[in-house]
Order: sequence, then structure tokens, then C-alpha cells
Amino acid sequence: MSLGLKKVPQDLDGISPLILGGAVFNTQYNDDPKSMPIYSLLESSFLKGINAIDTSPYYGPSEELIGKALKELHDEGKIERDNYYICTKVGRIKLDDFDYSPEWVEKSILRSLERFNTTYLDVVFLHDIEFPTYEETIGALKKLMELKSRGLIRWVGISGYPVDYIYKVAKNVREIDEIGTLDLVMSYSNMCLQNITLKEYYDKFIYDTGVKLVNNASILSMSMLRYQETKSFHPASQALKDKCFELAIMLREKHNTDLADLATRFAIREWQNRRGRTVIGVSNVEELNVAWQQYVNVTSGKFDEEDDRLVKLSQEFLGEHFNEVWPSGTDHNI
Repeated sequence: MSLGLKKVPQDLDGISPLILGGAVFNTQYNDDPKSMPIYSLLESSFLKGINAIDTSPYYGPSEELIGKALKELHDEGKIERDNYYICTKVGRIKLDDFDYSPEWVEKSILRSLERFNTTYLDVVFLHDIEFPTYEETIGALKKLMELKSRGLIRWVGISGYPVDYIYKVAKNVREIDEIGTLDLVMSYSNMCLQNITLKEYYDKFIYDTGVKLVNNASILSMSMLRYQETKSFHPASQALKDKCFELAIMLREKHNTDLADLATRFAIREWQNRRGRTVIGVSNVEELNVAWQQYVNVTSGKFDEEDDRLVKLSQEFLGEHFNEVWPSGTDHNI
């Protein structure tokens, strides 16, 4: 039985304010991704109006698991290909393994198409551009634009952690004939309760680089902004991780507030105001419902004076760790 979903528009504006993130369908976040309720997560997301999925081959079995669940939903007649956007990435293979060669870019895209049982990908990001050389990035982007001209990709973007480098690359490639203006960019952990660097760059991205969308991922900073132990792979300094956990304890014990909920509301509100898109990572339908309720609270005007007070209190509590970043990739002189 069809879910009764609408066809998505033929442009980036049609991407829903929230995007379902696929990074959690991976052993970095969950011990057994294959046992996760991905079918139910997709179905529930679609019914809530979340019409885009963001993933990457770097996220272990994520593409394959999402592709399998989408196929089941298709086979049951619940969805059609024009009901949703598939956003994936290319170039990062393992933690310290990158291949930006044109040959690999095309091979990876063709593999993603097969995994998703589709003839086109809506969005493809060049993944974590701060690690390869600038020249490798330019070569890979030229290949992606060629694949776009062949109809295999609809929109091309770049992603990574250092906001200033992403901005410089997006600005520079406008002047390269075989690339031109990118469609969108994405950074992670840079528009959250602990770090608002991406917010400070938003206008520069829109006006200086010409991109249509700026996506914000990992609004809980890869598990750091919650009342639980930060995942072991997190690259932040131990001092920053310790301070965030102290913040979670303080908010719970003194203000009866959950850090993850407050951080979710804050990030969604700030990015909604800029018409950006927010990627949320959830492992089950219950977590999806919690994140969705925070979104509803924000869009219905329930981010109140108390939340404003707690946000200010939290950022003051972080002190010198507010807007602290960690090293990522290599230095690039461009």
C-alpha cells in the first residue's frame, strides 16, 4: 500500500529541512548495523515529511543497507523513486584511505547506483576534501561534473570539517571552466551548541561561492553533546570532551535538561532561520521521534526564553572550549 508521498521537486529547494543521516548505520556507532530497523526508520521518516537520505560508502554497510530497505519499500508499492532524494559521497574509503582519482570516482558512483537500484543519484559530495591535495580535489570535481552532464548525478557538492577550507575551494572552483559553481556544501560539528563557525560563514557561502544549499551535519558533534560517553573515535581534545560531559551533568542535575535535546533544538532553530538543511543521525524510530519532536517544538515557536537562557549558560560554561576545533586533514595553501 502506497504511503501517499508527493513527488519531490526537480530542484534542491525540495529537500526537506531535516535529512536522515546514514553514518550511524555503521560499526563506528552501532555494533551490528545489519540488525538496525532501517526499513522502519525510512518509512517513519518519509511519513513525517523527511524526504532525503545522506550517506557514504565510507560508512561501512550503510549504502547497501539503505538500498535494501528502499528496494523493499519499492517492491511493496509504498514509495516511488521520485518521492525522495539520495545524497551520497565519494572519495573517502577508510579512515586513512582516500582515492580521488577520476577512475575511482566513476567506479564508486556506478557502485552506488547499483546499491540503490537507481539510474541517478540526486546529490554527490566529494567526501572530506581537507585530506587529499587541492589538485586531487580539482580532478575529482571535474569528473563529478562530467558524470553530472551524463545524467548520473543531479547535483554536486563538497564536504568536510574545516569550514574555511571548504569555503575557499567552493569559491575558487567557480573560475574553473570544467567545474564552475558548485550546487551545495556540507560541514559537520560546526553548527552546534559547542561550535557555531558554520553559522558565521553562511552568508559568505551563499554570496561568494554561489552554492544553493549549505548543509549542517552532526548537530550532536559525533556523540559529544549528550549525557553519555563520547565515541572512542572522536578526534576532539580530551579536555573538550571532558568539558562537554561536565556540561551534560550540570544541565541534568541543576536544570533538569537533557544536553542532546537542548543541542538539537538549538542547531535546528539556527539552521532553519538560514534555510539550510540539517542532517540528523538516529539509530531507531524512538530516537527519530525524539528528534522530530524537537523539530516540531522549534518550528512551532516553542524555543522559549528558558532555552535561550540555557544556551547562553551552556556556551559560557564551555568557556575557552566554545568554538574550539580539532585538526583535520592537512594544511593547504590556496
